[in-house]
Amino acid sequence: MSSRTTTPAPPSAPAPATTMRAVSPRGWGAPDVLVPVEVDRPEPGLTEILVRVHAAGVNPVDWKTRAAGQFGTWGDTPILGYDVSGTVEAVGPGVTLFAPGDEVFGMPRFPEQAGGYAEYVTAPARRFALKPATVDHVQAAALPLAALTAWQGLIETAGLRAGQRVLIHAAAGGVGHLAVQIAKAHGAYVIGTARADKHGFLRGLGADEVIDYTVTDFAEAVRDVDVVLDGVGGEYGPRSLPVLRRGGHLVTLPDPGGLPDAARAEALGVHTGWTVVEPDRHGMLEIARLVAEGKLRAEIDKVLPLENAAEAHAYGERGRTQGKIVLQVA
Repeated sequence: MSSRTTTPAPPSAPAPATTMRAVSPRGWGAPDVLVPVEVDRPEPGLTEILVRVHAAGVNPVDWKTRAAGQFGTWGDTPILGYDVSGTVEAVGPGVTLFAPGDEVFGMPRFPEQAGGYAEYVTAPARRFALKPATVDHVQAAALPLAALTAWQGLIETAGLRAGQRVLIHAAAGGVGHLAVQIAKAHGAYVIGTARADKHGFLRGLGADEVIDYTVTDFAEAVRDVDVVLDGVGGEYGPRSLPVLRRGGHLVTLPDPGGLPDAARAEALGVHTGWTVVEPDRHGMLEIARLVAEGKLRAEIDKVLPLENAAEAHAYGERGRTQGKIVLQVA
């Protein structure tokens, strides 16, 4: 009687997960409204990619939104987070820029919520750029929103050129410390305002002058500036007018309420305006280029696991961060 040997079939690949971990506010208010949840994993639509998130940046707009619940548009389960860095898991119909396995970073969908505090996000492919190989995902996730804000404000709105003088308020913060580097990469003379304990950090980034705003009135100490990037708001805009040359630019970031009186600005020959960051592939490619050339790097103040998003918000709201906070997802 003969016997027959059969070869077992190779194990089949596990089916892709249909759910994912995320963090969602169970209401609007204090940081402790942020709780871990499990939700359906999204699928990429036309011209979209599915990104497995390795790290997600945390920005002031995140905790301001969480506190008030008044910014952005939402699905059934609100998920905060605009900055992501990760690996392309799948591509939707019509995508030609990326393939599964590519490492990408970006600020997709703003002001619509991108849902970065999650294991996966979907968004239009052209809201991303390839992650520079010189930095890891934590570094890359710290860049998009803050670096695009600085790039668009300084280079595209104010037209900063080599040899010009720029004053950057809150220069050690998330946007500010990247703005210092972007301005230096474009050949500007950079003056920053920050507390004394941040001065060494800013000089290490290339700042030419640093002013301790707690003891020195910058409006008395600075003159003949071509561009002011105001990341503080409030009275900082009106107080910045006298430091600008005729034809200079005051770019206000936090809110239009910080803009000075238009008639006064016009009399001084100063251009003023409030700018809001926009998703921008061209800007992302420029940021990636500066990173690859070693001219731009995010300072990471704190890295926390995704589930500790509430702690990240509480830490950021103290207003003393040096650089960026990042959530480690994967």
